[in-house]
Amino acid sequence: MTLSNGDFLLSNETAKQLFHDYASKMPIIDFHCHLNPKEIYENKNYPNLTRIWLNEGTYGDHYKWRLMRANGVDEKYITGDGDEYQKFMEWAKTIENSYGNPLYEWTHLELRRFFHISEEFTQESAPRIWNQAKQLLQTDDFKPRSLIRNSNVKVVCTTDDPASDLKYHKLLKRDEIQNGFKTLPAMRPDKLIQIDRKGFGSYLDTLSTVSGVEISSFADIIKALHQRFEFFNEMGGRLSDHSLLTYHFKEANQEQLDTIVKKGIENQPLSQTEIDEYLTMLLEDLMKLNTEFHWTMQFHINSNRDLNRPMFDKIGPDTGYDAVGTQPDIVTHITKLYTKMQNTDQVPKTIFYSLNNNDWLQLATMMGCFQGGTVQKLQLGAGWWFNDTAEGMDDQLRIFAQESLLPHFVGMLTDSRSFLSYPRHEYFRRVLCNFYGKLAEQGRVPDNVEKLGKIVQNISYNNAKNYFGFLNK
Repeated sequence: MTLSNGDFLLSNETAKQLFHDYASKMPIIDFHCHLNPKEIYENKNYPNLTRIWLNEGTYGDHYKWRLMRANGVDEKYITGDGDEYQKFMEWAKTIENSYGNPLYEWTHLELRRFFHISEEFTQESAPRIWNQAKQLLQTDDFKPRSLIRNSNVKVVCTTDDPASDLKYHKLLKRDEIQNGFKTLPAMRPDKLIQIDRKGFGSYLDTLSTVSGVEISSFADIIKALHQRFEFFNEMGGRLSDHSLLTYHFKEANQEQLDTIVKKGIENQPLSQTEIDEYLTMLLEDLMKLNTEFHWTMQFHINSNRDLNRPMFDKIGPDTGYDAVGTQPDIVTHITKLYTKMQNTDQVPKTIFYSLNNNDWLQLATMMGCFQGGTVQKLQLGAGWWFNDTAEGMDDQLRIFAQESLLPHFVGMLTDSRSFLSYPRHEYFRRVLCNFYGKLAEQGRVPDNVEKLGKIVQNISYNNAKNYFGFLNK
């Protein structure tokens, strides 16, 4: 099949040479993913493809779940308690109808790269694939640590709540040399941002306990956060990550913030203005902390979460009921935040991802207003989620190249919960090589494979290594 062709996604000779001779063998730094450090530490074999590919209860690959629902599959065989083999067969039926969807391509890349299975995944071939994969999954090479190491991954950055004790990171740190890769925390303070959600007060109690800071005011929250930054930093953390579904820049004084925090603790209703004020001032302090600790701040913006409320109530978040956000002026409000922080030289290194690709050009040009002090201090992140298609990746590369310096780009990440997702880096590298190959063939960049090869190697690995500094210690 076409995906078995070594020149998949490579449309010209320059692109082929760039990928095969330069990009394909580069290591991986997966600086943003949702792998569970507990699973990495415990290092257990998965019993079958359903468990590692589709779901463990309601924890799994919601990309796949959306397609299965679109194919009419009963929820019993998606996130429910249906037979695991039947779930696999339902996924095979779904894949047969997914031509043109990146999951068709990723599925076959994963089968080929991990299991050396090159035949098309169909209902007819599924039983053979199930049995062949099941045997391999019981071997040492298919334990989580081996899957990471054999994918040539040097760093994995998980996504961790500030209140986490990072127990499994501590345990994994002892095994770094043996593992051949680092597992590092990246702080994501969703529960701290969501002041209007039920349970905010109890979350502050947890944060208070782990930080040793009694929290009753906004200033106390920041003091506790500072302690957590210190702890994460000691554990090798160098990134924070912030989900902004929507955002409006609106400042407040300490007295107003303390009133808002008190209402959040007591689960009293908050106005949209109060939520905006709290979030703005929290983000300002988070920017200060990221600057102080020399971290990189990531923003994931303009998504629309949990649209199917009955299903959210039944099986929870991150289960396939999200969509592209549509706040048209979100970048304008982020710009106001960055303009203010520039006045005190407290703009940290930042990567911006928007789920709405209509934001990309505005983000890319806004970035240019706050560069300085280090190479490509602000970056337009890789095509995210619904945009990590070949075309979405190509569009992001084009905008980055046209509005800034693409050769300094830190490249791809998996953003995944699966240990089988590392071929997404190969997929991206093929798109990247094809992007520069097309420019070379058109005479728009030098037809110098050695020079272009160095650029694609840097974007594939070296830039992330230098930008984040994970491997400097």
